[in-house]
Amino acid sequence: MTVAPGSVGSFSTRQEADSPAAVAQRKQELRRRLERLIGIAATEGNTLLPLRNGDEIFPAMLSAVRAARYTVDMTTFVYWRGQIARDFAAALAAKAAEGVRVRLLLDGFGGRLIENDVLETMVRAGVDVAWFRRPVRLSPLKQNHRCHRKVLVVDAVTAFTGGVGIAEEWCGDARHPGEWRDTHVQVTGPAVDGLAAAFAQNWAECREEGLYDEHDQFPRHQQSGGAVVQVVRGSASVGWQDMQTLMRVVITSARRRLRLATAYFAPDRYFVELLCQAAERGVEVEILLPGPHTDKRVCQLAGERFYQELARRGVRVWHFQPTMMHAKVITVDGVAALVGSTNFNRRSLDHDEEVMLAVLDEHFTARLDTHFDEDLLRSERIDPLRWERRGFLQRVQEAATAPVRHFL
Repeated sequence: MTVAPGSVGSFSTRQEADSPAAVAQRKQELRRRLERLIGIAATEGNTLLPLRNGDEIFPAMLSAVRAARYTVDMTTFVYWRGQIARDFAAALAAKAAEGVRVRLLLDGFGGRLIENDVLETMVRAGVDVAWFRRPVRLSPLKQNHRCHRKVLVVDAVTAFTGGVGIAEEWCGDARHPGEWRDTHVQVTGPAVDGLAAAFAQNWAECREEGLYDEHDQFPRHQQSGGAVVQVVRGSASVGWQDMQTLMRVVITSARRRLRLATAYFAPDRYFVELLCQAAERGVEVEILLPGPHTDKRVCQLAGERFYQELARRGVRVWHFQPTMMHAKVITVDGVAALVGSTNFNRRSLDHDEEVMLAVLDEHFTARLDTHFDEDLLRSERIDPLRWERRGFLQRVQEAATAPVRHFL
């Protein structure tokens, strides 16, 4: 693969700045479209802080936990090993010992590698630990439906969501293969309630007792920010899902630029066609994916099957080189962004419990676009001509993923 000369950041140099009135109108159009088609009202006055990689993400999350006075609710798909796993356990245990209500929801599959002594530290201190659909207790029909959400809510006033897991792989600043690249967001304002609801929805499946107790606070949210946020929850059920609708709306709404960073790119042909159609109507479509350090090669092969068509129809695909790219971020026209736990694959869109923030804020989106530009400087673009000449073995491997693509 080679990098096309002058291809990094080319959109920024060509794009004319919109007037404030035009930006406001564009955001309003997107807001009405999202609210009408998904049926979830957006909230105003939110403040969002994008956090990049473990060096920024973990200190912010741990600081919030250590400052908790009433409640800490946390759900994560991955809770593995390493010092950061022990740091979170110690912080959660310390708050529980102080009398703060601490609830931790772990996915039965994703959290299976947690060390017993880490778990015991939390339980002994009074942390209420629940497991979402442990495989040994499930019917075959539920085995494939996981809770992939990552949510932390503290005192009902501060929340976090994004792609990060609690494991040593996410520590550092994406400088080498041992430090994964990811994005998380700190949220204050009315949108915190939407993230709290995402936690409560899954907690209710695991616990029969009431969702609220004397620890719960219902403070008035400070609307000090300028971000409009819609919290969209994807659930494991049959039929067209809100998460699919969300992706469909943002892709078809793009007019000038659509940027997608995802850990797992294995869409069905419908969404590939949406991306290609966007490029063909003049939208600059850029996709940033894991490169040589992917942790799921089978999923990567399933996506590589579409590279030739995507490139032929004008979509630019990039491979991130230093380490595993695990972020889940989409930006649209410099005014809107999606950030959360959802990947661009069939598993996220069809099977798993997910949560995404649909953010209408040009300043927040600009920060994410800057991160994207900086990531492209450490990425290689898929050269369309070289990809067309890829070998027979590569093509066979791509084709071999077809029977399992729906589960990737």
